[in-house]
Amino acid sequence: MTGTPKLSVVIPAYQQGRFLGETIRSVLQQKDAALELIVSDHSSTDDTLDIAERFRSDPRVRIMTTPAGGGAAANWAAVTRAARGEYIKLLPGDDTVTDGSLARQVALLDDNPDAVLVGGARRIVGATGKTIAPRRGLQGLSAHMSGEAAVRQSVLSGTNPFGEPGAVMMRRAALEAAGGWQGEWSYAIDLATYYAVLRHGDFVRDDAVAATFRVSAGQWSVALVEKQAREIRALFDLAAVTFDGITPADASRGAKKAQRMARLRRLIYTLMPGGRTR
Repeated sequence: MTGTPKLSVVIPAYQQGRFLGETIRSVLQQKDAALELIVSDHSSTDDTLDIAERFRSDPRVRIMTTPAGGGAAANWAAVTRAARGEYIKLLPGDDTVTDGSLARQVALLDDNPDAVLVGGARRIVGATGKTIAPRRGLQGLSAHMSGEAAVRQSVLSGTNPFGEPGAVMMRRAALEAAGGWQGEWSYAIDLATYYAVLRHGDFVRDDAVAATFRVSAGQWSVALVEKQAREIRALFDLAAVTFDGITPADASRGAKKAQRMARLRRLIYTLMPGGRTR
């Protein structure tokens, strides 16, 4: 691909051969989006790399590998460093973007030069691809709001209203200014990164469903829910220190709500059809 692309879509993949082809096709079939697509295989032992290689002939596609070790954060960081676009979207190797979402989010950032992050709704699917929830996200977020106001709304809601990475697009310069993906956070790496990026500008809302997000029952074990709740509490406490408009009381209120909602999601995802791993 010649020239600098407007948008870099980066896919950090690991053991996702079953879904990766669908993920890549969801990007390459987009219309009116000048993009590069970078797929990074994190030393998978299944056919993840072979699936990626099938798309190498497309001039928009680059394939890279990262050595084993460092967890998901290492692959997220490596594939993001390879990006050249003004805007960046990280798309997990088992999720997809919806038709038209890339051009729509690029336009939102183009039209709002003070904005550094756009978030959209997402459709939740199970391990088999069956829809669990047709639309989630954007709780309490206005069409355009300051970064601090958006972070406070997230804290008060006890959740991640911006969306998983596939539903979010950021200015690459703001992500770099924030120090890149916040790899010190295990479960909240995406939300912690959004908070860091939103210190550098505003938030804009994409009202449409921008991506699908795949869940399985294994993601919602009791032990995991408790670990996630502790990390979210620590993140909310940090937000109260970082942003003048967020108080310790806000953080405490949000953390309690986050724990309640995590337990409820676990129950819903494991009981509804498509929520269990086969």
